Amino acid sequence: MILKFRILFLITLFTLAGYAQEASLVAKVSKNKLGVNQRLRIEFSINKQGGDDFSPPNFTNFKVVGGPSQSVSQSWINGKVSFSQAYTYIIQPKKKGELTIGAASIKIGGKSIKSKPIKIIVLDAVEIPKNPNDPNYVAQQNIHLVAEVSKSKPYVGEGIYVEYRLYVSGNVNVYDYGVSEAPKYNGFWHQDIKINGQSPVKMGKYNGEDYKYVVMQKALLVPTKTGKLTIDPMKMEVVIGVPTGRSDFFGNVITRNVKKEFASAKKIISPRSLPLEGKPANFNGAVGDFKFDVSLSKEVLKANESSQIKVAVSGKGNLKLFELPEVTTPVELEKYQPERKESVRVRASGISGSVSDLYTVVPQYKGKYKIPNVSFSYFNPSEKKYHTITTDDFYVDVLEGKELKPIVDNNSILKQTVISTGKNFRYIQTQSSFKAINTYDFFKSNLFYTLLLLPLIAIPIGVFVAKKNQERNNDIVGNKLRKANKLAKKYLSEAQKQLGEKEAFYEALERALHNYLKAKLGIETADISKEKITEILENKKVETTTIHQFIEVLKHSDMARYSLITTTEMEAEFERAKQVIVQLDKQL
Repeated sequence: MILKFRILFLITLFTLAGYAQEASLVAKVSKNKLGVNQRLRIEFSINKQGGDDFSPPNFTNFKVVGGPSQSVSQSWINGKVSFSQAYTYIIQPKKKGELTIGAASIKIGGKSIKSKPIKIIVLDAVEIPKNPNDPNYVAQQNIHLVAEVSKSKPYVGEGIYVEYRLYVSGNVNVYDYGVSEAPKYNGFWHQDIKINGQSPVKMGKYNGEDYKYVVMQKALLVPTKTGKLTIDPMKMEVVIGVPTGRSDFFGNVITRNVKKEFASAKKIISPRSLPLEGKPANFNGAVGDFKFDVSLSKEVLKANESSQIKVAVSGKGNLKLFELPEVTTPVELEKYQPERKESVRVRASGISGSVSDLYTVVPQYKGKYKIPNVSFSYFNPSEKKYHTITTDDFYVDVLEGKELKPIVDNNSILKQTVISTGKNFRYIQTQSSFKAINTYDFFKSNLFYTLLLLPLIAIPIGVFVAKKNQERNNDIVGNKLRKANKLAKKYLSEAQKQLGEKEAFYEALERALHNYLKAKLGIETADISKEKITEILENKKVETTTIHQFIEVLKHSDMARYSLITTTEMEAEFERAKQVIVQLDKQL
């Protein structure tokens, strides 16, 4: 009895909830644009019970090839009741052009409710299989992998982003997917943009039709040269549940799982060269919107007491792709190699943050010294013009310490007054007192025989050492190897200090590899791309294996900053970088 009462109560509650909401008749189509030989599905759904006398539209210019089929769904979730009754038709256009599907109507409580008309664009016939329900064909029509690019004609050095979206229509279900081939960005400096967690499902339009989509991957691209640059396709494998056009005993649609590969279309980017008009002489490739500052930690100090000069650029732009201007100091201020510090964030909107060089200077003499002003130039792509920022001069006042010796003309004689102090002048002694000396006989002593035999022993040792030095000098390969090892240690010393600190280590490692190439091959910072490096090394007759190893170290340094890496793996990466520099230097 109680069970019957509860069932009756729920039915009554559903019915009252259905009547409480305002009734509406909504028309939805599977696609808004199709070929004249294709079909589409149109569904009219009412959200309230009690509807009868459903009247479909007059499908003028369309042929009804299936339907109507009816379905009813009702749910109660978290106290909210929903109801839907749908009438579905499969139709095919009879001609090309912009066609209109008229309004359908249904009566509820004596009141007639109508849907809105829908416009359909019909194009030329497309190639379709003999079986329109072929799962591969259905999957191809309902899933699309698209590369969206923020800008197709940026300036060289201006950041853009590419976003890969997987569009899925409501006609199919996606059960699994994965990237089978990552895109290539030849001619670009690039960095992947991290997507925190699982990308949410969003609603969007594809070819004018409603689709759900998920952002699969984002990357920031900075073109390093002009011309037509190609972004190669991304490829994905997707497992899809496709309707077969048949239903089971209970009227449920039977689906079939299909594994299919999809690829995005190639994208052509045409970077523009930076204008020559107004280009400053000190321009070093900075593109964006920046602030520039030079600061001095101490202006008053003692000799051998250090002060620090900080050269910093902050803002938004290609912060990783240009060198900061160098500070010039007088010879009396000893300046050490700068320490690079970076705080850079890479997002879809671009690269932002700051980079700085920290110089340590130590005065040697007392006095007041001038540190000349420093200039920094950059190109602002939104304003399409160059800007130059110049700092003020700095003065360092050294209060204590050695004084610089005045420059004296050697041809002149300076007269000085003789001052008698202490024992500068003494009387000559007129008497002598003698003491007996030791009568030690050097001849035939141990020391005598030792010194006598020493040349006889030294001559063969000298000959042996000279022969070894000659062999060492003739060993060209060995000398090159020792020199290359020394050079590799020099460039990688900063990276070795950062072992254990993942991000700092890989930034230092990447900078070391770039600095080696710049010093060895004279490559400008703006030209340091993997393709440019490969091209130059091939022209230098470097072995393909060595080039591949160098590029792999660069790629791994770029990617490892955003992966879980252990200290052991960092040490292995350091050794690989060292070996590849040694191999390169031997061959160059």
